Amino acid sequence: MTTQCVRCAWYGMNGDPVYEHYHDTEWGVPERDPQKLWAKLVLDGFQAGLSWITILKRRDGFYRAFDNFDPDKVAAFGAEDRARLMADPGIIRSNAKIDAAIAGARLYCEMRDAGEDFADFCWSAVDGRTIQNEWTGRGDVPAATPEGDKLSKALKKKGFKFVGPVIVYAFMQATGLVNDHVITCFRHADCKAMSA
Repeated sequence: MTTQCVRCAWYGMNGDPVYEHYHDTEWGVPERDPQKLWAKLVLDGFQAGLSWITILKRRDGFYRAFDNFDPDKVAAFGAEDRARLMADPGIIRSNAKIDAAIAGARLYCEMRDAGEDFADFCWSAVDGRTIQNEWTGRGDVPAATPEGDKLSKALKKKGFKFVGPVIVYAFMQATGLVNDHVITCFRHADCKAMSA
């Protein structure tokens, strides 16, 4: 007799090995590394208007194109880099999103150089601790929350773009600021234990 793995019921995930691996190993894991948080925020910004699987399947291309999301390198991108990115079929080619990523790298570096840790900045939206939700089904999980709105406003105030409340809440879910695995999902308890 085999035991079936119970996951969150994301549209299009069942049977997609890339999507299932992301759900099973990354989504909801508390991330405290400032550079990794910034990279994830950039990727979530590129997702705007698209499905996450579209970004996920191009993630390696994004890391290659954006110098492994090294903020110092991306902050130094100029017109040639921008043209290179707009010609790169391995990423989402959007002028506005590419500009936002480059500007975001500069903002990240400004914050860091002023002694402001990007991880502390993000985690302050949840008082430094993962919010443990107890959703019973996919329909219960919100697209935005007051905490997401708070972080969205704080990011906008800093000058970041593509950081609306829905994008920011997706970022919070992915990086473990909130645990939004439904309670029947095998990852709910795992992620809860990681954030204890």
